[in-house]
Amino acid sequence: MANGFDVPEVDGEGRSITLEFSNFYFINVQVPFLGEKLQRLDFRELWAQTFRNYVTKLMQYKPVIIGGDMSVAHERIDLAEPDDNHHRPGFTGIERKEVFELLNAGFIDTFRYFHPDEAKYTYWSYRDKEARAENLGWRLDYFLVSNNLEDKLTNAKILSNIMGSDHCPIELDVDITTR
Repeated sequence: MANGFDVPEVDGEGRSITLEFSNFYFINVQVPFLGEKLQRLDFRELWAQTFRNYVTKLMQYKPVIIGGDMSVAHERIDLAEPDDNHHRPGFTGIERKEVFELLNAGFIDTFRYFHPDEAKYTYWSYRDKEARAENLGWRLDYFLVSNNLEDKLTNAKILSNIMGSDHCPIELDVDITTR
């Protein structure tokens, strides 16, 4: 198990845990939030670059699964009101570019892989008491897997019926047994 990326500038907030299994790595993350006024933009960009370098290095050894709160809706379909939120934290061009860079580095957004046209969300703000009831949400939580796991993917789900938080659980079915 490893906490962080061995880069002191970004490791102080405890935003990642890497577990190494015999045939894959699993990384749980909570990507830094930009802040309402984008005041953490520099830190977020450094974190994202460090994270991308870290996971692409791990991919050289074995497949990688990333799961957690990515703090971004990376496509318009991933939030209920994209036009109203275009420059808000969680949907800025910079944040969205970070996800596209991960995908271009060799990762698959597993929910979009199975549900390319489905508008389903994992987060609803507590500030708007009716957000969840009216499904005014954001898809901020993801499982990203390295491309070499594509033929092992079985399903990816958003379990929006499970309450208890402003986020709901996500589920990934992948056959990564050793043979």
